[in-house]
Amino acid sequence: MVERQLVRRGIRDETVLAAMRTVPRELFVPPEIQADAYRDDALPIASGQTISQPYIVARMTELLAPRAGMHVLEVGTGSGYQAAVLAAIGCDVVSIERHADLAEAARARLSELGLLRGVRIEVGDGSLGWPAAAPFEGIVVTAAAPSVPATLRSQLADGGRLVVPVGTPRSQELVGVMRLGNAFDERLFGGCVFVPLVGAEGFSAEEAPESGPESAGGGAPESAPESGPESADGGAPDDR
Repeated sequence: MVERQLVRRGIRDETVLAAMRTVPRELFVPPEIQADAYRDDALPIASGQTISQPYIVARMTELLAPRAGMHVLEVGTGSGYQAAVLAAIGCDVVSIERHADLAEAARARLSELGLLRGVRIEVGDGSLGWPAAAPFEGIVVTAAAPSVPATLRSQLADGGRLVVPVGTPRSQELVGVMRLGNAFDERLFGGCVFVPLVGAEGFSAEEAPESGPESAGGGAPESAPESGPESADGGAPDDR
């Protein structure tokens, strides 16, 4: 997976690549689809949510410029896979999930892997961040927002980075934001498709469509090279 899906598409951060090799992705998907865990695709999990495509997890992590000890907020715990990758790097992670069942299951997985000591999982409205633990040196949002949430901007530390998909519930652009004092530098990093962020500064529950092929989060950015026969990983767990 790492060589075929990540390195060949331009992921260069060795700490990110090492974490992606280390974290067993098959433990973060339902048992009936574990054989597909390393496919170049997003996959469904419980509560109508998804685990993002490996490339998009690596890309968003790389855009944070992560390092050991970095204080990071994750919005949208889901399966816990993104939090596990950050924890494997050595980040101090606060992860917010609105579905209590997903939060509980993610805690159990991370505990089993010995990663929970670096991750605090809370249940709440992730679009509002987690003020009690702010400011954050990095914020990664694993669901699509209609615009960059102002509250998340405000919880960035000076020099901190925010990565968030922004657009409609069915099509977005990956946006990177860096805080420089009271100014915010925004850049676009290609098209993507995530499930909607539901919350006060996200979409309403009525606006959020049911997950389907076109909205099952973490679709390959439009700017990423198309997978060919030599790079479309079939998903063997020993090919991380």
